[in-house]
Order: sequence, then structure tokens, then C-alpha cells
Amino acid sequence: MATQIFLNLPVKDLDKSVSFFTKLGYTFNPQFTDEKATCMIISDTIYVMLLTEPFFQTFTKKEIVNAHKAVECSICLSAESKNAVNEMIDKAEAAGATIPNPATDYGFMYQHSYEDLDGHHWEIAWMDPNGMPQQQG
Repeated sequence: MATQIFLNLPVKDLDKSVSFFTKLGYTFNPQFTDEKATCMIISDTIYVMLLTEPFFQTFTKKEIVNAHKAVECSICLSAESKNAVNEMIDKAEAAGATIPNPATDYGFMYQHSYEDLDGHHWEIAWMDPNGMPQQQG
């Protein structure tokens, strides 16, 4: 069974991406950082490898998706509260992110999203499993 996740994302400008995500509060592992890539630490088991597009391209023969025009995935991270969701979105917007949609509040779940400098879609969500609606059987 897997115990960690490493998400690999292509970026156009590594320095700008590092600056952007630093403003959101993330840190980076210097052991896995050079001019082509860096390892962004989300938690002790979740990491995002930001790879320059030419370096990313060495891992695949497929075309790299332009995330400003198409979406291949939506990255969703949990937050401790609705307020924490809003705080992260505010930080992202102040750092240069695009906010594609207003927040969605389902009562038991609250989510909001941003698109980073390369157009990758990030969802930040809070959920209260005890507040989920009961299914009718």
C-alpha cells in the first residue's frame, strides 16, 4: 500500500512558482531542488514536485496540457475550517492566483478554488462528516 503521494506538475517558471507557493505558506525540500525541479511540502505524506516544462517532458511522450485552456485534474486539499479555506484563497489571490468560481457552501462541506500561475486548478475544502445529509433508503 502506498504511504505517500508525490504529485508532479509542469511549470513554466520555477522561480515564480516557488515564490507563489511560498506566499501561500508552503516550504520546499532543498534535497530535491535544483534549477529544473523542487519538492513542495504539503504535509509529511503529501508532496508536489514542481518541474520545469522541459524537464517534465522527459517523463512522457504526450503533450503537456496548457492548464490555462484545459483541465486534466483538480487538486483538492482539506482545510481545518471554513475560515481556513477562505484564508488560503485570500493568500492565493494576493500572490497572483485566478479565482475561477465563488465559494460553494453545502452546509456540511465548504469549498473554494484557485488557479495557480500555470493554470493548475486547486480546490480547498472543509467538511464535517457528522453534518452530511442522511441518505434515504
